[in-house]
Amino acid sequence: MAGIVVVFDFDKTIIDVDSDNWVVDELGATDLFNQLLPTMPWNSLMDRMMKELHTQGKTIQDIEEVLKRVPIHPRIVPAIKSAHALGCDLRVISDANVFFIETILKHLGIRDCFSEINTNPGYVDGEGRLRILPYVDFQKSPHGCNLCPPNMCKGMIVERIQAKEGKKRMIYLGDGIGDFCPSLKLREADFVMPRKDFPAWNLINKNRTLVKAGVHEWTNGKELEHILLQWINTINIEESQLLSMEYCKFQTKPNADHGALPRPLPVPY
Repeated sequence: MAGIVVVFDFDKTIIDVDSDNWVVDELGATDLFNQLLPTMPWNSLMDRMMKELHTQGKTIQDIEEVLKRVPIHPRIVPAIKSAHALGCDLRVISDANVFFIETILKHLGIRDCFSEINTNPGYVDGEGRLRILPYVDFQKSPHGCNLCPPNMCKGMIVERIQAKEGKKRMIYLGDGIGDFCPSLKLREADFVMPRKDFPAWNLINKNRTLVKAGVHEWTNGKELEHILLQWINTINIEESQLLSMEYCKFQTKPNADHGALPRPLPVPY
């Protein structure tokens, strides 16, 4: 049954680290990153770091090789493949960038499991340097959400998905501060899965009355897989029962012309 939208954050949810920090650390640019961090927004800083790495002679291939060895729990990929096989519409909403995310997902063999990746744009320019741009041009068109970083409001993306998908139920998985805002947009029939002892979990627990969705924490990939698939199965059972009830009501509805119940349908042999 394909009536469920499952939305994943990427860093520290699908993978076990922050992809930006992973690339910077693995390519030996941590000190410069920490030096520049207080001077500009994170997204702008990552674009600057890609410039610095390019100047130091690091290539796109070097970045790709680093991304391909990113740490990930062994049950995450099976969980994603299972959710996709069950007919769920899987999407990513992440404050990383499209180059990092697609490189990793393709390497893991799960890029085709996702119908949509919402993240900061990234591309390789004519000089072979990776450019990273903000999802929202906060200089010209700020999104106006005071819960989210200037370059992306995940809550607005969730609202867009809801408007397009109608009454489809949603499961949202995340860990960071930016995952609190979309948790507030979920409806009573939805579920949110914050990673335990991470910022989103702390904020949800401190503001539980503001969250309409069902909440279930997780700590690692094994728990994520178990809880996610359990909820998908639960929703599918509930939706099947609802359809059965609607079918029974239709079958027992009095005939408008004769005031009598319709004859039962023939039993197949």
